[in-house]
Amino acid sequence: DVLGQTTRLASSSALLQVLFRAVTFGLNAFTLRYLSRELLGVANVRLTLLYSTVVFLAREAFRRACLSGSTKQNWTKTINLLWLTVPLGVCWSIFLGVVWLHLLEVPDPSEVPHYQAGVVAFGLSAIIELLGEPFWVLAQAHLFVRLKVIAESLSVVLKCILTVILVVLYPQWGLYIFSLAQLLYVSVLVMCYVIYFMMFLGSPEATKKSFPVARMKALLPNLVEDETFVNWKEARLTWSFFKQSFLKQILTEGERYVMTFLNVLNFGDQGVYDIVNNLGSLVARFIFLPIEESFYVFFAKVLERGKNVKDQKQDDVAMAANVLELLLKLVLLIGLTITVFGFAYSQLALDIYGGSMLSSGTGPNLLRCYSLYVLFLAINGVTECFTFALMCKEEVDRYNFVMLALSFTFLCISYFLTHWHGSVGFILANCFNMGIRIAHSTHYIYDYFKESTYRPLAGLLPSPVLVLVYIISGVITGFSEVMFCCDKGWMARLVHISVGALCFAATIVTMFCTETKLVHFVRSQ
Repeated sequence: DVLGQTTRLASSSALLQVLFRAVTFGLNAFTLRYLSRELLGVANVRLTLLYSTVVFLAREAFRRACLSGSTKQNWTKTINLLWLTVPLGVCWSIFLGVVWLHLLEVPDPSEVPHYQAGVVAFGLSAIIELLGEPFWVLAQAHLFVRLKVIAESLSVVLKCILTVILVVLYPQWGLYIFSLAQLLYVSVLVMCYVIYFMMFLGSPEATKKSFPVARMKALLPNLVEDETFVNWKEARLTWSFFKQSFLKQILTEGERYVMTFLNVLNFGDQGVYDIVNNLGSLVARFIFLPIEESFYVFFAKVLERGKNVKDQKQDDVAMAANVLELLLKLVLLIGLTITVFGFAYSQLALDIYGGSMLSSGTGPNLLRCYSLYVLFLAINGVTECFTFALMCKEEVDRYNFVMLALSFTFLCISYFLTHWHGSVGFILANCFNMGIRIAHSTHYIYDYFKESTYRPLAGLLPSPVLVLVYIISGVITGFSEVMFCCDKGWMARLVHISVGALCFAATIVTMFCTETKLVHFVRSQ
């Protein structure tokens, strides 16, 4: 039952990510016609980095710790702990807001108007979103799929509608446009969760499910007589995850920090990098991120944190190992497909999307490298979601030292590779970073299962026949790009697309013939 619910949650989250990325994709294509690259660079890199940093540092550790509890956890103490994200978010928002306003380079007001207002608005939006954190964790822990779909879909659609209206009517407003849209997004998101729980709590459905919270007042901080305010075991685990999340944020958004603090690219180049980054991650993130988030909950519920494989229920171990193997195979094949076909179709995609502004210069090479990076992202997401769901507090603390060394190395490599190879250096540094993290996670998984008969890492070994088809497809589509793309007219482009479609079809047919166990898993779940 948990597997079925988790799979539905992952599928719904994947559909949400399709919507988010597709909307961002269309929105960037639209705004390119109305706004400057510099304005897009500041809004999508500088200000979005402020928002994501505050939110990530204030809540990520709390989410991981509070979603790791058993079904018998004391939700009053867990909710008390989650409310601490708000004052933490206020502190981070004020501190980082001062840094963004006074220590970083301020854009030219003639090119990027209302920068100060943008910083304040994005910092405030992070605090507003944190007000909904107890509701989000409670919904995620109980696998409320429909709530997440409705809340996030409605908020992102309204944000984009407001952005389009303001861009068309008041393009001179500059960062006011993105600030108002961001505030609308977080306000609608939080209100959806609040309204849902106001209707759900006390209803017959909640009673039937034996929901652990009976009324809205219980979702506010509450003192428990003769007991501690929070569960100290969860609090200590949160602190361990906080140290790790600080480092993980540097690794996740490392290139944006290098761009923001070291000024290796101007605001216009940052805008182009962000557009290509969104295009490159359009397919990747909508699948991999929901899988990582949803199956982290699955592994945390099925297996007990901190126990070795012999002390777990063997039926649960068998199910977890089988799911992990098939997930690894699934994301590996998706990643390989994007890498192989992305190489030959990057220039065409950028030319159709943004014209010569994107398809000339470093744009195509940037997207080709991103196609390779997608493969690393695919594998890392699944291996880390299993590893973090099973690590005990001491293992998390040890891993923090690994992350510290990796963070420093990554920032240094990013800086030097960017001077050597421009924005492509960011992608190469990210590939190195993900490679090290994959090595650590696979080592943990190997050690965890070595005393059992299960070998889930076999999911990283595709069929030799399928590998051969990938190689042949890569060669054929690469030759097709040289012959037909992209300055020989639309007929030549259509021939290039047709060649890719045939190779892709051959790859999918081979997949169905050689990976029957995976096909059955996807169809059944």
